[in-house]
Amino acid sequence: MIVPVTPETERRWAAMSAAVYGTVTPEEMLEELGESLPHEFVYIKSGEPVAMLSLSLRRDYVEGTRRSPVGYIEGIYVEPEYRKTGIARELIGFAKEWSREMGCEEIASDCYLDNSTSRAFHKAVGFSEAGVNVHFTMDI
Repeated sequence: MIVPVTPETERRWAAMSAAVYGTVTPEEMLEELGESLPHEFVYIKSGEPVAMLSLSLRRDYVEGTRRSPVGYIEGIYVEPEYRKTGIARELIGFAKEWSREMGCEEIASDCYLDNSTSRAFHKAVGFSEAGVNVHFTMDI
């Protein structure tokens, strides 16, 4: 069952989100969003959150898309012991339907270039690679 994050599930959501990004702690995830979790969902199995899905609507340019807005998968995570059970595919189906309901005709996502597991997953559930970007920064 896929449900919005609630006060009862936000700590598990934050831990799974932190695992996705790898650069923040669960506490930082909760602090960053404050009391606003507008498009955050968890997958409940046997009464416990075992996966998370973070969605957004993007109206800015999204690599490879032709229309706006675009439903965007900001993060998706399934606890290791529940992987390869169909939960991630179910979350993608939910993301597609949510995006349609929000007026989108396209859905997009991204991952790090060296994340071969995520790249393979995206392709397996029907995404096509739109491009590869390298980003640069400079302290001034």
